[in-house]
Amino acid sequence: MCGITGIFAFKERGKDFFSKIDASVSALSKRGPDGNGTFKHNNIALGHARLSIIDTSPAGAQPATDITGRYTIVFNGEFYNYREHRNQLIKKGVEFKSESDTEVLLYLYIQDGEKCLDKINGFFAFAIYDKVENSLFIARDRMGIKPLLIYQDEDKLIFASEMKAIMAFGIKKEIDTTSLYTYLQLNYIPAPNSIFKDVRKLNAGNFLKIKDNQVINTTYYKIPFEKDNNKLITNYEDAKKELFKLVEDSVKLRLVADVPLGTFLSGGIDSSITTALAARHHKDLNSFSIGYKNEPLFDETKYAELVAKKHKTNHTVFSLTNDDFFENLYEVLDYIDEPFADSSAIAVYILSKNTRKKVTVALSGDGADELFGGYNKHMAEYKARKKGSLANLVRVGLPLWSALPKSRNSKFGNKIRQLEKFAEGLNLSEKERYWQWAGTLNEKEALKTIKLDVDIKEYNSRKAEALKEISADGNLNDFLYTDSHLVLQNDMLTKVDLMSMANSLEVRVPFLDYKIANFAFSIPEAFKVDGKMKKKILQDTFRDILPAELYDRPKQGFEVPLLRWFQTELKSLITEDLLSKKLIKEQNIFNPETIEELKRKLFSTDPGDSVATVWSLIVFQYWWKKEITNS
Repeated sequence: MCGITGIFAFKERGKDFFSKIDASVSALSKRGPDGNGTFKHNNIALGHARLSIIDTSPAGAQPATDITGRYTIVFNGEFYNYREHRNQLIKKGVEFKSESDTEVLLYLYIQDGEKCLDKINGFFAFAIYDKVENSLFIARDRMGIKPLLIYQDEDKLIFASEMKAIMAFGIKKEIDTTSLYTYLQLNYIPAPNSIFKDVRKLNAGNFLKIKDNQVINTTYYKIPFEKDNNKLITNYEDAKKELFKLVEDSVKLRLVADVPLGTFLSGGIDSSITTALAARHHKDLNSFSIGYKNEPLFDETKYAELVAKKHKTNHTVFSLTNDDFFENLYEVLDYIDEPFADSSAIAVYILSKNTRKKVTVALSGDGADELFGGYNKHMAEYKARKKGSLANLVRVGLPLWSALPKSRNSKFGNKIRQLEKFAEGLNLSEKERYWQWAGTLNEKEALKTIKLDVDIKEYNSRKAEALKEISADGNLNDFLYTDSHLVLQNDMLTKVDLMSMANSLEVRVPFLDYKIANFAFSIPEAFKVDGKMKKKILQDTFRDILPAELYDRPKQGFEVPLLRWFQTELKSLITEDLLSKKLIKEQNIFNPETIEELKRKLFSTDPGDSVATVWSLIVFQYWWKKEITNS
């Protein structure tokens, strides 16, 4: 786990930016606090910031060059099955200088070229320069666990693990208004687009090759999606056995490290499965939870402690107050280098910060919800497609739900909010319902908020691409497949990568082994959601190794007391600074009347979803002042 950066010059003018490579590496220092290095040759400059996980000796330093001096690599991530390929390469005469997975990857590429990607099980973003061919090969892992951004103009191509490392080259900053419009709806910006017009994200499962100044982008992996029900696995018991084996193998594979290792243990099903299986194969396993002193409704630590006790882990609970969350708020905002408004990032940041004091690697349960149907919206979609009498009753009640006060901060208010959203979705097509349930603001509300011109044709094109797998004659697997590409890659994985790397902690995600992803879309929707249970096959498969108390209780998530902050500590930041009439008018990005209306709703007795929208605006405004105004 590290940070990588580099620049390939198409023309002599591009080489003028080579002097910025050190600044770009420095921008990645939290991703790689254990060392850094650069490599320059002809029209290429590569940089690396190191977090030592496998082979912590100087022999594992990067950039790394093969014995002939022809190939040089910078690598971010982990190549879990590197040992079997190392042994095969040794038999073929390769002499290794280190014990690192990086060197194995380099020689595997020398042997197989782009086909090496088919042999790697891991998460990664890497670049390999071929001095003889004067070519550059750049690849990102199958599921998009590790990020990679690309900037390109006629003179050069720049790549890096984070936006801040791209910006360190001093490139032009021009906001993409279509991305901003999308952000206001989803609270994040989906790949391949970014907040800047000339910066894109390399899609998951893609590589690009630069040769003869031509840049060719290729997709090497997509989750196989079997839509023919006759070809799906139909024996439930056989599917359970296969799932158990796949998950256990994946966890075992992710326990390889030369540094202290542990697990995130929230008390939910997914992290509990990961911890239970890891404890089978790792002696004296460390596990970590965060609790909420002020929010008992969202505190799951008693369930986490049951799992820890059952599997005899060395368990640590970080019990936090609302003040603890607030004290870390600005550290999170300072690290975010593209608008990203999933407020649970604050909780992930604090968990990572405290976990890093004891271990360097942590396993998490991320990905299971998107693959196997773990969210309330998945059950809602299942019921919407079945069109039962209860769904019709909720639809008829829409005027009532709209009239009642709504808030995420009370059980009753949140239930009314959910009923209204469900009822609204029932009146939409499958594609439109997905899009509305994926975000907070709808298109009309977002368009009313933004003052800049939005290219609606471009927006519709991006949206159509994101929703292309959803169809009226499909089923819930369409919905989950879209989640795995849109929500998982751009929200959940982005959040965990940013917040963990801000604390120099590597987080591994066993549920996102590509073999498990492939399996998830080879089984029927009824194995996942059946109208009574979410993540049915996952819960049933691991029931025997988990405490019974984990079952039959509502799903929790990381909740942050935003409304309380907005009405107290952050009120002046909203009214007098980031969302003040003066700044909004001078900035000329948002409609002043809409912002004032939003603030009135926020401070009323019926805040509804205004809290999430205000948070997305605060994140954008803070980012804008930091990245645009100050530059």
